[in-house]
Amino acid sequence: MDKKINAVYFSATDTTRKVVEGIAEKIAQDMKAGTEISKFDFTLPHEREKELAFTEEDIVVLGTPVIAGRVPNVLLKYLNFIRGNGALAIAVVVYGNRNYDDALIELKDILELDGFKVIAAGAFIGEHSFSKILAKNRPDEKDMSIVANFGDQIYNKIEIEHKLDAIIVKGNKPYMKYYVPKNEEGIPVDIRRVTPKTNSQCTDCKLCVKVCPMGSINYDDVTKLDGICIKCGACVKKCPTNAKYYDDEDYLRHKVELEIEFADRREPELFV
Repeated sequence: MDKKINAVYFSATDTTRKVVEGIAEKIAQDMKAGTEISKFDFTLPHEREKELAFTEEDIVVLGTPVIAGRVPNVLLKYLNFIRGNGALAIAVVVYGNRNYDDALIELKDILELDGFKVIAAGAFIGEHSFSKILAKNRPDEKDMSIVANFGDQIYNKIEIEHKLDAIIVKGNKPYMKYYVPKNEEGIPVDIRRVTPKTNSQCTDCKLCVKVCPMGSINYDDVTKLDGICIKCGACVKKCPTNAKYYDDEDYLRHKVELEIEFADRREPELFV
């Protein structure tokens, strides 16, 4: 088949990127030799200012992380303006081992409204953005083996079976409300305004400024935020001196709760 393969993703800590690129690369391998993959990383703010449009000649593997059980609401404006124009799409969400709730069905719906034909979808697991323990180092070797098999299934569906039927994925309509953590008394707590702190180990290397997907960390004073924090974990996990951290009690309690309650390994779910 003469199709262009595209890997499109938002991936603050590289887990979604790894899954999306892995799927795209396997589809490309199954095609003829020399098939190139176009990569569109819309993690950083300036990349979300660019128009993105495809044609019927494209296969697009598009992935986002799951935040509070849904597609991140900060991405909705950008995602709604991507133009599919009949391109084939694979919807991918990556979550931190709790649950993907309605994120996958929501992403599928968004892509279909954008003019894509969604022929496959998958929910994968990546290390939780809050934690270095929960789903540690995932997607791991086992996950990437499933990613490769998923790529094979997609290729077979398109090229061998010639089936481009719409798929059904798990999820609710209307979508569930965003997941909200609770305190010890079972009362919902709002951690949306919680922001990272900076300790004395900071060397002012500015890496946190460069990796913040919201462009919120002040360049002149990296201890300050000029915008929102989505708790993606990029500044904390990528800091070379471990200078970024959270100290909010509700956030930390929820982090530990997640690490305990959802310690059992969850596996990817595929829809082809």
